[in-house]
Amino acid sequence: MTGDQSRAVWDRARAFQTTIADQGAMVTDADYLLQADTLLDLYGEDIRARAFTTQDPLRGEQMLRPDFTVPVVQAHMAHGAEPARYTYMGKVFRKQEEDESRPTEYVQVGYEVFDGTDPAAADADVFATILGLLSDVDVTAVTGDIGILRAAVMGLKTTERRRAALLRHLWRPRRFKSLLDRFSGVTDVPPSRTALLAQDDPMAGVGDVLGLRSRAEIAARIDVLREDAAAEPLSMAERELVDALLAVRETSPNALTALRDISVDLGSISEAVDGFSARLDALSARGVNVDTLAFEAAYGRMSMEYYDGFVFGFEAPAQFNLPPVATGGRYDALTTVLGNGVGVPAVGGVIRPAAVVALEGER
Repeated sequence: MTGDQSRAVWDRARAFQTTIADQGAMVTDADYLLQADTLLDLYGEDIRARAFTTQDPLRGEQMLRPDFTVPVVQAHMAHGAEPARYTYMGKVFRKQEEDESRPTEYVQVGYEVFDGTDPAAADADVFATILGLLSDVDVTAVTGDIGILRAAVMGLKTTERRRAALLRHLWRPRRFKSLLDRFSGVTDVPPSRTALLAQDDPMAGVGDVLGLRSRAEIAARIDVLREDAAAEPLSMAERELVDALLAVRETSPNALTALRDISVDLGSISEAVDGFSARLDALSARGVNVDTLAFEAAYGRMSMEYYDGFVFGFEAPAQFNLPPVATGGRYDALTTVLGNGVGVPAVGGVIRPAAVVALEGER
């Protein structure tokens, strides 16, 4: 990036932040170096693998901030009061092991809202604010709702352990599908596992430690495998309902109709679908044309793992090979984790000014 381009990015970033602040958000910041041991797990496997970390003799493992949301939530849960709105601007840092053309550091501008009085209105506030900031930029908005998929999984008639495994792998679509296939009997249990459980004494010959696991840990894992092998398969009817849910990809009103139809047989998603409906009303009240707003039930499954509800992105035209220009979503559970069991509904979004500048340069 040239000096002129860098100045243009920072100018854009400052303009975005000023607009958000003028709407009532408090300007905040986060340290460049964050305590890694507790925060890395909150980001999920993808960001964990891409974080720049270092070891401090006194402070332990540290990392360069991979985003602002987690440290801003951490600070708010320690010192803030609701309702609260924050905006921030600065660089974040991520390794780029698969695409060397992507920068390892780039500027983000963000907007975070902590407000439990009307979650649908808060969702609409963040989305409409970013939509307004990008009104002159060639982007396409896409929305989704991780909360609907989570509700579907939590309502499945299977063991608690299997539901937990599916929830853990929502963010890895291939692994999620593989688990669904196995739990519903579409694919067989791995032969090595079958052979292990067929032994009269699977622990025979195992010493006190095998690799990094103790004998007790290995025995506990075998008990888990036995429990799973004895579980009834997930019904194909439920499996097909999950597949139908994941396949919903429509304009928002049509998606709402499709999800209502699915909820007749998959009642666990009804409340989350009601939330989707309320959000559409709130977005419409903010001037968003929901009739053409895209909704994909599977959208957001490759994003931050702390999202647990509404998710959105603003995508650049495919020919420019740019990352999403803006992304965001709801992360209520994250506030509970960082608030030591006490949470508050929260939603936020970020813009990449460099992507905006790149698109503007193509006009």
